[in-house]
Amino acid sequence: MGGVTSNRSEVRDFLVSRRAKITPAQAGLTIYGANRRVPGLRREETAMLAGVSVDYYTRLEKGNLTGVSDSVLDAIAAALQLDEAERLYLANLATAANTSPTRARRRVAHQVRPAVQLILDGMANTPAFVRNGRLDILAINPLGEALYAPAFARSARPVNLARFRFLDPAAHQLYPDFDESAHTTVALLRTEAGRDPYNKALTDLIGELSTRSESFRTLWAAQDVRFPQRGEPMPRKSPYVLVLTADQRRVLEARARRYTSPYREVVWAKIVRREAGLPARGLTGRSARASKIRNRIYNPDH
Repeated sequence: MGGVTSNRSEVRDFLVSRRAKITPAQAGLTIYGANRRVPGLRREETAMLAGVSVDYYTRLEKGNLTGVSDSVLDAIAAALQLDEAERLYLANLATAANTSPTRARRRVAHQVRPAVQLILDGMANTPAFVRNGRLDILAINPLGEALYAPAFARSARPVNLARFRFLDPAAHQLYPDFDESAHTTVALLRTEAGRDPYNKALTDLIGELSTRSESFRTLWAAQDVRFPQRGEPMPRKSPYVLVLTADQRRVLEARARRYTSPYREVVWAKIVRREAGLPARGLTGRSARASKIRNRIYNPDH
């Protein structure tokens, strides 16, 4: 990423990459002659489609979005046939270009309230977690921790899904389509970078991944973005999660129902891992009561 005082390189690279994706035919333009040196639209063609002068569009594409109006952004987005996520990203780039670092929003600690953790723990039989835009896992329930056990096997906290995907070989075993998962991860990070360009923790993460992962560098250069709520790929079967038949599930659910939520999550995860022949490690009870329940499951005669 560029420095924290300017996002001109991000603006330039994004607009150039989107312009290269649209052919004249897709834009409804008639082409005379075959001597074209660019794969997509020319700058003058984009300017014409957007209804602005070539000089003004050239200024924008060089990264200068200072003072740009919403109507111009909408016109450029239409000319480049941007989707919703790309339109929002361009708008965020414009907002950042017109906001000084001193006016950027105050950084807040990424913590979840106890009530949120209780909600996660109360989601029976469902892996669930809360993450931030940097893809740090901030809170997770026991089944979620079981599903993402390879990521939680490392000591670093908070677990970062982007760092796990690109720097941990175990990630290749967790996702059924690793390439799509990696592409989605980078698109989510770029979307967040456009929304929060002065986030040092985010820029440091992107810098680290760019330095250590060639795959990340290649995907980052593609300039793709994605809405966060549409992005998170699901892992394949985790080595720490047992796939049950309907009869097995009914039996184990009956055993877990003897306990009261929110501790039922801990109980359910522990029972499943025990039936799968897996160790109890990796899932921690969240109270003394949960600890007692865990001991009763693994020591039923005591």
